[in-house]
Amino acid sequence: MERREYDINIMVNNRWVYKVVIDPHYELKHQDSVSDKTIIELVKLMDGGTFPVQQRKGDYEYFVTDKLKLKGKLYKLIWLLENEQVYIGIVNAYRRK
Repeated sequence: MERREYDINIMVNNRWVYKVVIDPHYELKHQDSVSDKTIIELVKLMDGGTFPVQQRKGDYEYFVTDKLKLKGKLYKLIWLLENEQVYIGIVNAYRRK
């Protein structure tokens, strides 16, 4: 399973983001409730937002955004930003109950 990239044009944490890179890890347990299309729509909901860093490792900042609402359902995204890069990396995503 390889990572997949999609074009996007949003601002997150005062940074322009032009790509979403999705790790297929979410498919192991959550493919019935989440898809790449859903993840892209959730990422778009974060446009213009500022989110607190949960953890820093080297050039990466990790974030957890919970209770994103899409079509009446709640989701949680675990994602990252890399220093000096223009993509958002999706580590995991799942629907909340």
